[in-house]
Amino acid sequence: MRRTRQFPRSTMYNTFLTVYFSTIILGFARGHTIFQEVYVNGVDQGHINGIRVPSYDGPITDVTSNDLICNGGINPYVQPVSTVIISVPAGATVTTEWHHTLAGADPSDSADPIDASHKGPIMTYLAKVSNATQTSVTGLQWFKIYEDGLTASSQQWAVDRLIANKGKVTFTIPSCIEPGQYLMRHEIIALHAAESYPGAQFYMECAQLQITGGGSTSPATVSFPGAYKGTDPGITINIYQTLSSYTIPGPSVFTC
Repeated sequence: MRRTRQFPRSTMYNTFLTVYFSTIILGFARGHTIFQEVYVNGVDQGHINGIRVPSYDGPITDVTSNDLICNGGINPYVQPVSTVIISVPAGATVTTEWHHTLAGADPSDSADPIDASHKGPIMTYLAKVSNATQTSVTGLQWFKIYEDGLTASSQQWAVDRLIANKGKVTFTIPSCIEPGQYLMRHEIIALHAAESYPGAQFYMECAQLQITGGGSTSPATVSFPGAYKGTDPGITINIYQTLSSYTIPGPSVFTC
């Protein structure tokens, strides 16, 4: 009887597998996050004011689901949903703040604002609406105003920068868009388990804005669901390698 010779795996390979799978398992267990604070030109608008926040901090993984729009389906909103509409001048600086739980910042929580394993991009979209507190969000038309992905030279992700900034992300509202009421969809895509689909984890909440001033530009838009596909190279990807580039999902960022 012929015996097949078995070659032992190297210690380094075994260590890699242990770290790889431990990272994924730990990430699934505790890495969740919620967008829960807005600052306008540096002024805090209040905890969960004007934001549709879920009571559970879990992700969406199905890019065809309506839950991808503003969350609130499988992760039901905290009741009552805020009716605050945040006033933002066109051209203003907006800062968002994320934390692991709705209790806010917790220096004793190693997964606050998000577990370090949840590397990936961060994006912001706007959709013009007749009433920023309207219940229905299906069929809205969105344009991207901000994105941050991978810095290839350092292999540092947008999420790494968010953690370094204690959960905060800062961007500018375009100065040329029409005044009126908008929903602001702010999103993290965690790629720690994205080697196959569904694996990427989408975290998003929508804030209710009244944009003042501005101009008359109507940007090109996309729909959610529809803007992302499971086969997009920025959604199904193995991040456990040295990447020379990363393609952020969705449309290009609109600029005036």
